[in-house]
Amino acid sequence: MSEQVTVENIWRHPPFLAYLGSTGFSGMAFAMQQLLLSWILIGILLLPADEVGLIQAAIGVPGIFLMLMGGASADRADPRNLLVAAYLLAPVFPLFLIVMDFEGRFDVWSVVIWGLGIGVVQAYSMPAQQAILSRISGGSVQQAVTAATAIGFIVQVVGLGLAGQIDSVGISAVLFCQAVVFMLAAWTMLRVGRAAQDVPVAVGSRFQEILGGLRATLDDRVIANVLGINFVSSIFNAGSFMTVFPFVVKRVYDGDALILSGLMAVFFAGAAVSNALLLRYMPLNRPGRLFLILQISRILILGLLFIEGDWWVLVVAVVMWGLNMGVTSNLARTIVQESAVPVYRGRILSVLSVSMIGSAPIGAIILGWLIESVGTLNALVPAMLVSLLLFGYGVSFTRIWAYCSPSAEAH
Repeated sequence: MSEQVTVENIWRHPPFLAYLGSTGFSGMAFAMQQLLLSWILIGILLLPADEVGLIQAAIGVPGIFLMLMGGASADRADPRNLLVAAYLLAPVFPLFLIVMDFEGRFDVWSVVIWGLGIGVVQAYSMPAQQAILSRISGGSVQQAVTAATAIGFIVQVVGLGLAGQIDSVGISAVLFCQAVVFMLAAWTMLRVGRAAQDVPVAVGSRFQEILGGLRATLDDRVIANVLGINFVSSIFNAGSFMTVFPFVVKRVYDGDALILSGLMAVFFAGAAVSNALLLRYMPLNRPGRLFLILQISRILILGLLFIEGDWWVLVVAVVMWGLNMGVTSNLARTIVQESAVPVYRGRILSVLSVSMIGSAPIGAIILGWLIESVGTLNALVPAMLVSLLLFGYGVSFTRIWAYCSPSAEAH
């Protein structure tokens, strides 16, 4: 069985430290991808918002299915080996785009191939990454999730800082850095060790395993409702950050790649701070209540962006947005990690990954179209309305408000 890990000794637990190192490096590389893809399409290839949305959607759609397969694989085999293989494959794609740049064939299609490749790696690795965390955290799931999430946000700031140099050092140098970081993620994951696997492996065909995971997700009403709210919220709120926000920076505030990377770094720094603060108060007895309250609080945050204020207003909104997102994403992961049946954990967490990442293609299409149809700032309005509706639905029609954490009861 997993060794009991507490908030006091979690930072001295070798498998957890190795896990943090690997997820830190991979998170840094994926953060670079997030900014690079947006800026290449918007700031280098100069594509309109509706085309950017379609390309982002085309890149993201395969990940929806691969996340479910990745979850089944994480329950069937040692997830550490899956992650090592994925992180060793990932450098191929930035190196491919470097070659295209040197040969003068840097265009939309080469960018799509690179984006699809990294998207596949991210989608397949996320469930395995989260499944390992449950197995090395012992009885302190909330603390482990929060610590890992906080570190993840911190390294994303570093990744965004590196990607933000694209205009000064060139695309090839930044892409080479991304490839190296992926290799470091594979090396550190090897240090986690095979002992992380301590639950029964799934049996049956891959399709049956995926269906079994979906049934297990739907059978637990709290998990199903958290994932449903998270999915809809991600379409418009995470979608606003991924698709609308870069256009706000470029079109409304006339910013460049460095400014965009700086603001995104501020966002993730806020998320890291909120998780560090949250760690002091864990385990939370009623995490579902905070999860729902923070849904409605996004109306104020997006309203600050909508009013097109001075630069300091934009920065304040970004900080608040990061603080909010850091806690809500953490609480969604925590509730699912605590509630998931161990034998289905990887597959249930793959559905969580779909709710967080798989919603991006839908949001990209809808919001990209809205930007060109009603204006950049007006594309933020649906997210505000959805935040209000999700809060009302969660309080009135789900058990999330009444959810009591088993980790808190154990303490």
